[in-house]
Amino acid sequence: MLRDQSIGFIGGGNMGEALISGLIAASLFASEKVFAYDVIESRIQYLEKEFGIKGRRSIGELAESCSIIVLAVKPQVISKVLETLRSHLSHKPLVISIAAGISLSILEGRLPDETPVIRVMPNTPALVRKGASALSRGRAVSTAQMEMGLALFRAVGKAVEVEEKLMDTVTGLSGSGPAYVLLVIEALIDAGVLMGLPRQTARELVIQTVIGTSMMLESTAKHPAELKDMITSPGGTTIQGLQVLESYSVRGALMECVEAASRRSTELGMS
Repeated sequence: MLRDQSIGFIGGGNMGEALISGLIAASLFASEKVFAYDVIESRIQYLEKEFGIKGRRSIGELAESCSIIVLAVKPQVISKVLETLRSHLSHKPLVISIAAGISLSILEGRLPDETPVIRVMPNTPALVRKGASALSRGRAVSTAQMEMGLALFRAVGKAVEVEEKLMDTVTGLSGSGPAYVLLVIEALIDAGVLMGLPRQTARELVIQTVIGTSMMLESTAKHPAELKDMITSPGGTTIQGLQVLESYSVRGALMECVEAASRRSTELGMS
């Protein structure tokens, strides 16, 4: 499906590099069919050397080489990129944007009519190919093109299609989610240190606990509460710890933090 395509990345930062690394490792593209452009020349040179891809020295040169174009740039510069890009899309490539908060209507409005556009909200674990990405399709995107988009982001984790109206929710949940998880991990490590564990030992135990619990949940159809109850004995240690978490309304705080982050995503998209 993708081996006969060529793909170009406008922006060669961390997320762009993660995608390039993932799609080449998954053999979705031959390296000679992967192109990249970045305003920092040394970044292009690094990507060429590291992955054997082809650097391009302008947005126009890259766009005209590719059937798929990934906009891996910051939201602050997306307008300038779209302005430059629009005159190089006569061949109707698939355009995929990972610029946070930039809606399909903005993207489609700045590009030629009938340009197929997909909006994506990835998250940082894509850097280790364990990302969670949500994709929304624009008006001109075919089923085959959507499948290509999903395949691309499945090379760096899991990918699902959602309606664009849910993108702000996705941003607040999985987009910002790694920060919430890291806060909990940090607190648990500090708790171990407080109780006498060496920091490195506490770190290893907490990280493995989070990884193992996630894998256990992923491997079953059971509700998280059911798995929780399996390790919560009457009058035991776990229920004592859970009682403290419930007394501080940790469950409600997590729900409210996702709601707040989602609301902020909506506000930023309107500004």
